[in-house]
Parts: sequence; structure tokens; C-alpha cells
Amino acid sequence: MSYLLYIDPGSGSYLLQAIIAAVLGAGFWIKMSWHRIKAFFGGTKVNKEKEEKDKPAS
Repeated sequence: MSYLLYIDPGSGSYLLQAIIAAVLGAGFWIKMSWHRIKAFFGGTKVNKEKEEKDKPAS
């Protein structure tokens, strides 16, 4: 059963790429949503006008 423990370099690099993408994606989401996260844990309401003002123009 030791043959099931082998990960070829292609699969290993793909797994590493997926992990790095997930970490960077989570960091970007947290950066973009930081004021909502602070409001959630701080018990305050988020001002919708300020939230819309902070969004980049599409």
C-alpha cells in the first residue's frame, strides 16, 4: 500500500498553487470587508452609504 503515498511533482505543484491562491483570496476578501468584520464583532451597524462610497467604481 505504500504506492498510494506518492504525489508526482505536477500534482504537488498544483496543490501548492491552490493553497497559495486560497490564502491570498481570503486575505483579499478580509481586506475588502474589514469594516463589516469590525462592525460585526464590535456590535455596531454598518453605514450603507459609507460602504457604497468605499466600493470601487465598476
